[in-house]
Amino acid sequence: MSNVIISTDKLCKTFSSGGLQQHVLKNLDIKIFEGDFTVIMGSSGAGKSTLLYALSGMDKPTLGSIQFFDQEIAKLSNDKLAVFRRLNCGFVFQQMFLLDNMSILDNIIIGGLLISNNRKAIMSKAKELLAQVGLTETIWRKFPTQLSGGEAQRAAIVRALINQPKVVFADEPTGSLNSAAGKAALDVLTKVNNEGQSVIMVTHDLKSARRGNRILYMRDGVIHGFCDLGKYVSGDKERHDRLQAFLTEMGW
Repeated sequence: MSNVIISTDKLCKTFSSGGLQQHVLKNLDIKIFEGDFTVIMGSSGAGKSTLLYALSGMDKPTLGSIQFFDQEIAKLSNDKLAVFRRLNCGFVFQQMFLLDNMSILDNIIIGGLLISNNRKAIMSKAKELLAQVGLTETIWRKFPTQLSGGEAQRAAIVRALINQPKVVFADEPTGSLNSAAGKAALDVLTKVNNEGQSVIMVTHDLKSARRGNRILYMRDGVIHGFCDLGKYVSGDKERHDRLQAFLTEMGW
């Protein structure tokens, strides 16, 4: 049995708007396991991204606790949460958020320099990761606006990995990419997961969801079901059918 890396106890998140309260997360008790590729699915407004941001310390819950390895993070101050995220979390978003006035290599290195002054080691690690995701030295020197969507997203994934985070959090990472670029980004996430990296991804896309080995389905702020698909194998039609059957059962 894999180790539990993140667990929640009665996790709640409420937003207030116009004097009304919207309960987005409702008493969630979940466990995330080390080495898993966990996918969070559900209809729009189900609370998927809110849950992802809470688990990663990007947002604080209204009530409840979040145990991230040996640390309770729900009640950390904003400053301590920033340090915690820097040391433990990598983030991949639908929008890449690369700095347009820096080269791709510098975009990645700057993240590493936030936790280490060893520029030589960070440079070496950045080049190693860029090569692993198929980005050549010619691309390292380019600026984000000179890259295709797929190239930019692969660079963003490298940036998420530069500090060797315990967990990579991805929020709709293929949402703005075409089919080929989306597959390339998913291939990178699958590769690092197969090498032992824990990944948690929010998606509404069936092709993306198939990459996960554990699917959590949300509806109206609660988890309605789980599906265990096992490790991803390309071309596994049975995997597609099992996921489709699960989603149909969930009302997707």
